[in-house]
Amino acid sequence: MTRQKHFPLQGASWMLSAGLAFAIVNSLAQVASIKYGLSSTTVALVQYGIALVVILPYLKTLGIRQSLRTQHLGMHVLRVFLAVIGIQLWLWALAYPVPIWQGIALLMTSPLFATVGSGLFLKEQVSPARWGATVTGFIGAMIILEPWADNFSWATLLPVGAAFFWACYALMVKKLSSQDSPSTMVVYLLILITPFNLLLALPEWQIPTGGSLWLILIAAGVMTALAQWAIVKAYSVADASFVQPFDHAKLPLNVLAGWMVFGWVPPGRLWLGAAIIIASVAFITQWENKKSQRLKEIAH
Repeated sequence: MTRQKHFPLQGASWMLSAGLAFAIVNSLAQVASIKYGLSSTTVALVQYGIALVVILPYLKTLGIRQSLRTQHLGMHVLRVFLAVIGIQLWLWALAYPVPIWQGIALLMTSPLFATVGSGLFLKEQVSPARWGATVTGFIGAMIILEPWADNFSWATLLPVGAAFFWACYALMVKKLSSQDSPSTMVVYLLILITPFNLLLALPEWQIPTGGSLWLILIAAGVMTALAQWAIVKAYSVADASFVQPFDHAKLPLNVLAGWMVFGWVPPGRLWLGAAIIIASVAFITQWENKKSQRLKEIAH
């Protein structure tokens, strides 16, 4: 088996581009909800519907008919449903509004949930080091959440809920990837996401009115497609273990976007809590990478 080529600069550039695109998407979604009063479910439907149209030419290059061949249709439907619940919780948090700095930092707990889930559901051996890093990461999340403070709001738990559902989604991707190709994963995600979003949007459907609001939603959809494509590109041109830490750049990028658009300035505890979460995730990533390399050396 030939080893995938590794282009560090390209991989880092694509991952940073994805982070920047997501920061723009999050701010646009908050503007649509806060300033224009559009429901979060409507934002999700229009945003991902536009993203699907934009990314269709890319889907065609994957070979849609060929990619749709699978023995695990039910698993793919459940996987996309979990992703949609995560998206809805996240957009609900943005619409509430939960400040972007707090939301993004709490979203970073997703790999920690995935670690717990891999032990419970995939029956993987979770080492004491992984458990230690997971507990440390959740301590970082508690510092950001401050559930003991008088001004604590239950809405701030919405990003944690989104992180949990996205971790479940990631575990299903891991389980299915041994049987289905990456193109099958992408095609089913993008084709099924709109019908699910439509079902959730119907009870409180609002027709977006005004040219400026449509411009915001179209820009959010285009940027969503760009972000998804950039992530796929990042992992295709560089090693996953190298690319993953660049995902953490989304925190300062979103903090900057929140400050520029809404004037939100994060308190000092954000940086302490985020540093603990990032250190935990980085430790797990490095630990797993070294462990897999050791296993490969033993196998050879």
